[in-house]
Amino acid sequence: MSVKSLTRLGVPLGIVLIVVMLVVPLPAMVLDLMIALNITGALLVLMVAMFIHKPLEFAAFPSVILVMTLFRLALNVSATRLVLLDGYAGKVIDTFGHFVVGGSLIVGLIVFAILLVIQFVVITNGAGRVAEVGARFTLDAMPGKQMAIDADLNSGLIDEEEARRRRAEVHAEADFHGAMDGASKFVKGDAIAAIVITLVNLLGGFAIGVAQYGMPFGEAINTYSLLSIGDGLVSQVPALLLSVATGLIVTRSVADSDMGSDIVGQVFARKMPLRVAGFGALALCVIPGLPKLPFLVAGGLMLLGASRVDESGGDRTAGTDADVTAGELAQAADTPEALVAEIRVDPLGLELSADLIDLVDSRTGGDLLDRVKALRRKVAGELGIVIPPVRTRDNLELPANTYAITLYGAEVARGEAPRGTVLAIGEFLGTLPGTPTREPVFGLDAKWIPAELRHQAEIGGATVVDRASVVTTHLAEIVHRHASRLLGREDVRLLTDVVKRTHPVVIEELTPTQLPLGEVQRVLRALLEERIPIRDLVRIFEALSVRAAVSKDLDGLVEAARAALEPALAAPYVTDGVLHAISFDPLLEQQMLEGLRPTEQGAVVVLDPDTAQQVLLGLAQAAQAAENTDVRPVLVCAPALRAAVRRLVSPTVERLPVFSYAELGAAHEIRSVAVVSATGARPALGAGV
Repeated sequence: MSVKSLTRLGVPLGIVLIVVMLVVPLPAMVLDLMIALNITGALLVLMVAMFIHKPLEFAAFPSVILVMTLFRLALNVSATRLVLLDGYAGKVIDTFGHFVVGGSLIVGLIVFAILLVIQFVVITNGAGRVAEVGARFTLDAMPGKQMAIDADLNSGLIDEEEARRRRAEVHAEADFHGAMDGASKFVKGDAIAAIVITLVNLLGGFAIGVAQYGMPFGEAINTYSLLSIGDGLVSQVPALLLSVATGLIVTRSVADSDMGSDIVGQVFARKMPLRVAGFGALALCVIPGLPKLPFLVAGGLMLLGASRVDESGGDRTAGTDADVTAGELAQAADTPEALVAEIRVDPLGLELSADLIDLVDSRTGGDLLDRVKALRRKVAGELGIVIPPVRTRDNLELPANTYAITLYGAEVARGEAPRGTVLAIGEFLGTLPGTPTREPVFGLDAKWIPAELRHQAEIGGATVVDRASVVTTHLAEIVHRHASRLLGREDVRLLTDVVKRTHPVVIEELTPTQLPLGEVQRVLRALLEERIPIRDLVRIFEALSVRAAVSKDLDGLVEAARAALEPALAAPYVTDGVLHAISFDPLLEQQMLEGLRPTEQGAVVVLDPDTAQQVLLGLAQAAQAAENTDVRPVLVCAPALRAAVRRLVSPTVERLPVFSYAELGAAHEIRSVAVVSATGARPALGAGV
């Protein structure tokens, strides 16, 4: 039979033998051996409880408490049977009754009472209360822990496998503390049972000695009372050790294998507890009068077990040592996992030249990393997506004072942030010394000036921004511009799972019944490309479900989602209750309708090159003229043209949003700022439309 089979059968077989002990008399010598194993086993459990790093490393502890308690009660029953039948229960009990308490009944009762008070009133009650509170708090904290795991998974800090491991650990921890709350009741019941058994032994032994054996009154008390006290002390010592172990566990969980494998694998997984328990059992042999053989056997078994434990196996659950040799590091660097981590492309990156490291050095006041973390929270609130972590690192190949923003390993933007300067933005900066530049987001005239001139620039009417704010603002603009590319399939799955918790019917009707996850991703990406937040996923998914029943055309799905979000679409572009609009000349709009053509990527407008160039140039001029007056214009057109016009103008006038007439709403005034025709743009004649 293999070792694994013996491990699996050992504990169940031991429990069966314990039950047999309750009904079958044991010889005094066997009882001595069982008592020695009981004391040594309790000491071993205490040592294991002291050496573990977290409760889940001893997940089988509640079961150990039950087995050890049942074993101790079976020994009490066997000892009571021998005491009442023979007036002798082995050398161990006799020694505890005479040597440990000096042969005095009064001293024995006092020592026994003190042990009961320590165990029952102090340790057991305290451990039981802690276990109860720990179980309640663990269950209350489960939703928060699950949300934290989901947030880490969504932000890219952990992968799906790590998330599953953490969720399993959270459930195991809740199960463990719930089991400990019940197991603490076993310890308390064991203490009560010890009192009852000792009283039964005292009264029963006195009655049997006087009535059945005709002993004199004094002899009966001396014989049976000391044996009863010895039995009680022998039981209370391991009970006290187990109570202490319970307190240690609950003041500082469930494995996949069966209980026998858990107990044997976890108790005998470390050399140090086995050695301490073994030497502790051998040390008891020096007590005068105490039988040597049982404790020699118990201690020898513990030391033998310690010698058989693999040194590396004992620390399997404790984690890796902090000190790792250079050879181990080199070997770890060649593992497939390490190589995959090295070649993995980060979705979003921020590279700094060597002289910009002070921006991330907290010792010199650099708070760029904290601002980037805050940016992730801000973007999540604005767009409804959680962007992946921004990997910030130095790049010695970058020119001095330069930072670069990368997207999936490719540089998409670059800027400057000279050390010791601030960015002054305004029109009248000629009198200030510094380096002229352009503000990286809106392209405004700006100048890098010495930091000590900040107050002077503000007095002159300039807007002054520190370097970290410039980098963070630039990064935020890149994230908004490329949000659709940052929304992966796994992110969409997570978003649908979040909606499913509160609106399960919406998800069940939409995916995968009507739309696969990939099509939902395409719609959400299309919305993000037009800088439309996708926070209101419930309304988006409901609109997609209705539209998908008719047609699964991408443009139709996007327009349906926009219609569901219609009250909020124009809100960001309203200034003082007015929406400034750029429109097409009716003749041009009719020409566009006639030139509308469907393609695999969606509908497009077919115009001759000269007309298309004039239209795009007119739109760019009209948008720039409106922005110069501090308004944010929108382009409006017929609903049938909206998607196609967006494809036409987005490469040239990216920041110009495109609305259909149906999406303007009636909650604000609409003012026309320009009309674009086939020959260019002209200012609008009326004050409003």
